[in-house]
Amino acid sequence: MTDSIDFAPLRAIGWPWPGAAEAPAWQALFAAHPQARPGRVIEQHRSGYVVADAPETAIKTESPPEWQRPRFPSHERAAVGDWVLLEGKRIVALLPRRTSIKRGAAGEHYHQQVIGANIDTVFIVCGLDADFNPRRIERYLLLVGGGGAEPVVVLTKVDQTGYSDDALEVLQDLAAQQIPLLAINGKDPASVAALQPWLGPGRTVVLVGSSGAGKSTLTNTLLGEERMKTGAVRGSDSRGRHTTTHRALMPLPSGACLIDTPGMRELKPTGEETLAEGGFADIEALTLQCKFSDCSHQTEPGCAVQAAIERGDIDETRLESYLKLREEVALAAAKLAKRQAEQASERKTAGRGAQWRPVNRNKRR
Repeated sequence: MTDSIDFAPLRAIGWPWPGAAEAPAWQALFAAHPQARPGRVIEQHRSGYVVADAPETAIKTESPPEWQRPRFPSHERAAVGDWVLLEGKRIVALLPRRTSIKRGAAGEHYHQQVIGANIDTVFIVCGLDADFNPRRIERYLLLVGGGGAEPVVVLTKVDQTGYSDDALEVLQDLAAQQIPLLAINGKDPASVAALQPWLGPGRTVVLVGSSGAGKSTLTNTLLGEERMKTGAVRGSDSRGRHTTTHRALMPLPSGACLIDTPGMRELKPTGEETLAEGGFADIEALTLQCKFSDCSHQTEPGCAVQAAIERGDIDETRLESYLKLREEVALAAAKLAKRQAEQASERKTAGRGAQWRPVNRNKRR
């Protein structure tokens, strides 16, 4: 099975965490495809994937036919960072993920979009200009928190403002929950060196943030070369154009792998998130102390959350954000449950149809 695989070049692109290749689910897939070799998805395009099986390789691949069906769940297709099995230039299997970042995709119908897979750390990048938005940071933390990766908030453009200390102070509620906060100049290698503890050999990091936050600039500094396009931002709101147009995984000189992503305008929950893991652990703990179990944390007597606001322990805008996100997660969870019930019914119907077919008694012998 895996005895004949040369793992040295694969480790340079993040081959995997200890024990993964020995897991029963992995072994079953290797056994089902004995002629296949593993590779990692390094680019995802509308027309297909690019897969690497070593640092310098880039193989344009065909995806399995079932992935191309309109109703095939998008989050069950490969994403950047996924490990797959290849036969020639064709993907034949998706190996189980360790971690992932997902969001609810735009549109009426419920489905999930995977932003990146098999990630150790997520750098949530936010510019210290008009891009600075604590509420958006909370949304990113919510999406990251349930996926298993470690979030790190990276405030860029510290060279363009004298208010970086004030911004860090605004986010102290996050720091109190052991979420790392760093303010850096993305153009300065000495400043960017503060990120090195998360960029060791074999680790995978993904950059997320709005357009114009400085992700491409930071990527170029980490790579040590001007590989990614960068662009100016609008003066009115510091928003930039999408200089990154697709997700891509790149090996770094440090031995880590970096995934850069396009800016995301919509950050919808999937319904699988946990608010306690999304930067609201302090508020979630307080809700358990309220007098009423169904407390809405507005005007009820004995509300521990409102008491914390009156003491100045919690900012009222954070509570508003918490309540808004809690409602969105609940709505998404209801849609997810409905979709799962529909899929179970579809599988049951398909299975019944495969087992029973009417006999045509008029058929000539």
